[in-house]
Amino acid sequence: MKIIYKPNLLAAALVGVVAFTATIARAADPLASWNDGPAKQAITEFVKATTTQGSPQFVPPEERIATFDQDGTLWVEHPMYTQVTYCLERVPALVEKKPELKNREPFKTVLSGNPEAMAKLSQDDLMKILVATMTGMSVDDFKAEAKKWIADAKDPRWKRPYTELTYQPMQEVLRYLRANGFKTYIVTGGGQDFVRVYADQVYGISPEQVVGTAGGTKYGYGKDGKPFLTREPKLLLNDNNAGKPEGIHLMIGGRRCAAFIARGARRCRPRVCVRSRSWVARDESRHVHAGAL
Repeated sequence: MKIIYKPNLLAAALVGVVAFTATIARAADPLASWNDGPAKQAITEFVKATTTQGSPQFVPPEERIATFDQDGTLWVEHPMYTQVTYCLERVPALVEKKPELKNREPFKTVLSGNPEAMAKLSQDDLMKILVATMTGMSVDDFKAEAKKWIADAKDPRWKRPYTELTYQPMQEVLRYLRANGFKTYIVTGGGQDFVRVYADQVYGISPEQVVGTAGGTKYGYGKDGKPFLTREPKLLLNDNNAGKPEGIHLMIGGRRCAAFIARGARRCRPRVCVRSRSWVARDESRHVHAGAL
């Protein structure tokens, strides 16, 4: 019997084989979203060196601590920090409870809904809004409010929940490190209690492994005699700049051997710090939102 090969079918079959092979190779690569290059190589070599018995750089499992900044490193920070957006959207509810704030700045500007005017709010104005919208309630009430908001809110540009707008390459690094015995922590300038609401769901990082800017609480009793904690406008830890190593010492108690942070203010370029204290900038050409894949 004579076999007749059809060029189109043969070409399609070859394309299918190549695509299948590429898929298998990608699945076997724990950092599949990273371009092959110095940055990816540095991460894999660092993990190999710190987890291989007998290596000069070997790190015992109990000392394998990796910290990650959040905004601009693990998820989006433009055009505004997610937590700031949360606080701005809480202003109407705040004014409803405290009508005296309606005609007082910066609350008046927020209520106007004028984006140009809100863009001109100063750091002091934003701090007033953050303090007013994130204190004065019980810890449980704040958690419930933040949990509801983060479940419903969507980024104005991407029209997707903020919890979906994480960076796939960094999610891969988190999983890769944990698979090799590292404990992964978020160390952020954002509010510690705010990030703890969704950290486990979004990053697989439990609340106790989140270190952030923290305020004070006050212990008291309700009318029903049950105890509760009230969030107070008192700063305990400013987890920005020098506050990050201070927070690591205070909350973790160990020395990090790997750190991923945003390279510059308001820029999304993570870099990894290995035990030798050398820094490697990551290639961003495949820096994509996990939710957009």
